[in-house]
Amino acid sequence: MKKIILTAAILSALLVSCNETKQKHGDVLETTGVSNENHDASDPHSNHEEVLLHATDNSWVEEIKLDSGKKWDANFETTDGVEKMMVLVKTSETKTIESYHALASDLNEVKNYVVKECTMDGPSHDNLHVFLHPLIEKIDALGKVTSEDTAAEIKASIQENLEGYYTYFQ
Repeated sequence: MKKIILTAAILSALLVSCNETKQKHGDVLETTGVSNENHDASDPHSNHEEVLLHATDNSWVEEIKLDSGKKWDANFETTDGVEKMMVLVKTSETKTIESYHALASDLNEVKNYVVKECTMDGPSHDNLHVFLHPLIEKIDALGKVTSEDTAAEIKASIQENLEGYYTYFQ
């Protein structure tokens, strides 16, 4: 329960702290969460498939833009944090649900550092949010998984998300 409250508080703080930038540039970034509204309790796989589909979605690459064909300049802390998350994903021995949850916790700590230390503004900042929102959701989903297969797929999607950072930011 504490993790859910903490995640909600951090996501709220992220959205509130960035509200001024969004209003200044007129761009509103939408976030979506994993919903259990349509969960069929009689089908144990329905929620699994919904969570997996949402947590492995990389459609953010269709929304993000380059800076006139060039990569956006990111602050050191953001790039450093992405590098640290990549190392965690590549080096973590994830063989149990508990180890996936531990990885999610470690990734969440680094992600919180990135959010807290972000000094970017303007279009580069807006595009960073396009990158970060799905990553935040994936980390949250990894921390809640109950299936090793789902966890492995979400971990792979997190790695793909992190690798995508280098396509758009420097």
